[in-house]
Amino acid sequence: MNMDFNFLMNDVVRQAREEITAAGYTQLQTVEDVEAAFAKQGTTLVMINSVCGCAGGIARPAAAHAVHYDHRPDHLVTVFAGQDKEATAKARSYFTGYPPSSPSFALLKDGKLCTMVERHEIEGHDPMSVVQNLQSAFDQYCEEV
Repeated sequence: MNMDFNFLMNDVVRQAREEITAAGYTQLQTVEDVEAAFAKQGTTLVMINSVCGCAGGIARPAAAHAVHYDHRPDHLVTVFAGQDKEATAKARSYFTGYPPSSPSFALLKDGKLCTMVERHEIEGHDPMSVVQNLQSAFDQYCEEV
């Protein structure tokens, strides 16, 4: 039974990874990946991915749709909470003032945190309200494309 559970969880993780990378996000799986991505100039949207069914099922579609907008981040990246633990911890070290939360989004500009959309702003909300929340942040911090 444990083997079946592990197989199922691996499949859920694989699907969650594929869903976000298909939307154009680059996976950051190591501390070095995070450091390199966060050192880039411009705006970076970080999606903290999660296997959490309800909130993850809202956050990933919102992540995919939010970037189809007049203002958008220069870089799209993702870390996977509970899977790529060191990378996630490194990413979260940039999110000062916010408790760990997944799924969630962080918007950085030149490596500095601008704002976050936390789990409580995702869970129980519909994907379009999360998209609107993200796009509001894009209006404030991102250049028009």
